[in-house]
Amino acid sequence: MNVQTLPAEAFRRYDETPDSDFYQIPRLVTHIDDSAIAAVTQLYREQFPPTARVLDLMSSWVSHLPSEIPYPKVVGLGMNARELAANPRLSEWVVQSLNANSTLPFPDAAFDACGICVSIQYLTDPVSVLREVGRVLTPGSPIVITFSNRCFPTKAVAVWQQLSDQNHLKLVAHYLHEAGEWDEITLLDRSPRQGKGDPLFAVTARRA
Repeated sequence: MNVQTLPAEAFRRYDETPDSDFYQIPRLVTHIDDSAIAAVTQLYREQFPPTARVLDLMSSWVSHLPSEIPYPKVVGLGMNARELAANPRLSEWVVQSLNANSTLPFPDAAFDACGICVSIQYLTDPVSVLREVGRVLTPGSPIVITFSNRCFPTKAVAVWQQLSDQNHLKLVAHYLHEAGEWDEITLLDRSPRQGKGDPLFAVTARRA
């Protein structure tokens, strides 16, 4: 993969209609299987301090946070109000299309951890979004970006659909490097050992 700054064409999508139209209908389903969900939850357990104020970015009706950890604050930002309202882990939620407006509606250093679960492939300006995440996290805070091999193909950006799983890891790391807010960028494969079930990959980092 070319690690130089990607051209605008890399972020084109087959369906360029407003995302608000596509996500208007709630999808109260999970997009990865139970083993992949368990891998996401374990990463959050490992990375997020129990006292963290958590930002669940591109959230839905489930957050996959460890059930035994009562984080003091969990804020979800997503595309569908009904999905967000149905999420029992959220103390607050906001409806916003990050492809229409990448500026997060939160003050500086408002959170201590951020998760982006199986959604990074839909961002048309991921570097700007990750730069904003850096702004709203306290220094040293973790971000956990997880993904599998599933997506809505009409809404995933072109570069994502052209790359292998291993190159998806490199691509997300590239986004973080370009954002300039992140240290300790780590690429992980948390797929089931026997190869049964959905693969699960992650890129983690710390707010510089």
